[in-house]
Amino acid sequence: MPDPGARRAGRTPTIFAMGGGGFTMEPGNPALDDYIRSLAPAREPKVCLLPTAGGDSEDQIRRFHAAFDDQLCVATHISLFRLGTRPVPLREHLLGQDVIYVGGGSMINLLALWRAHGFDAILREAWQAGIVLAGLSAGSMCWFEWGVTRSIGRPVPARGLGFLPGSNSVHYDGERERRPVYLEAVAHGDVPPGWGVDDGAGLLFRGTRLAEVVASRPRARAHRVHAVAGEAVEEVIEPRLLKARPHTDPRAPLAVQEMRDLRAARRGHRRG
Repeated sequence: MPDPGARRAGRTPTIFAMGGGGFTMEPGNPALDDYIRSLAPAREPKVCLLPTAGGDSEDQIRRFHAAFDDQLCVATHISLFRLGTRPVPLREHLLGQDVIYVGGGSMINLLALWRAHGFDAILREAWQAGIVLAGLSAGSMCWFEWGVTRSIGRPVPARGLGFLPGSNSVHYDGERERRPVYLEAVAHGDVPPGWGVDDGAGLLFRGTRLAEVVASRPRARAHRVHAVAGEAVEEVIEPRLLKARPHTDPRAPLAVQEMRDLRAARRGHRRG
């Protein structure tokens, strides 16, 4: 049986790390989610949500499908908390995706559960195979060596998977108590230099190199953070402002309807 990840061989490993935004934080502004889908070369990309950090919240899952089911993609999710009743061949399913989208919640709980299920190894394999990894909040910090998590109630540095070098602090403008903790940790050398990312902004990495910074709203920024003489220094990075989804293309509704009909046919029933 062929390796499910082999067809993506040669693609550049890609990670898109958002400070906050997407379907859970900006339901009326799909700019970041549209950008995520555009990172996959497939016309109808397969996008799988991992809502582990939020305890596989039904609300997060519902919001994801509400945002993605009517788009030109195939949206699925994996609930690790429900594998006993809803088993999924984890490696096969994940390596068959074009995009793996990780939701927000507890970074510490997320990594503990992933490691228990061997997800850390599968996700590294997916990343190296060129499958796009994306996420916000905990789903953003997890890819770096370090993040600043509120999993224990107050912001503290915590180790991530280390796919990307450096550190990441999310909700940089929205949860202001994170920023001083992050700056102090960088200044003292407790965590390596990295990035502070506002809600509505995201960092695109090709391999381990920052390729682009984008934003879904004006005034959302990213900050490069490093230490100089024992003090943390923030350098503002102006992002590219993403355009709102156009609503003037008369072919778009027809294309979505065609995809709905095709999916219905695949499931073996007809639409009413």
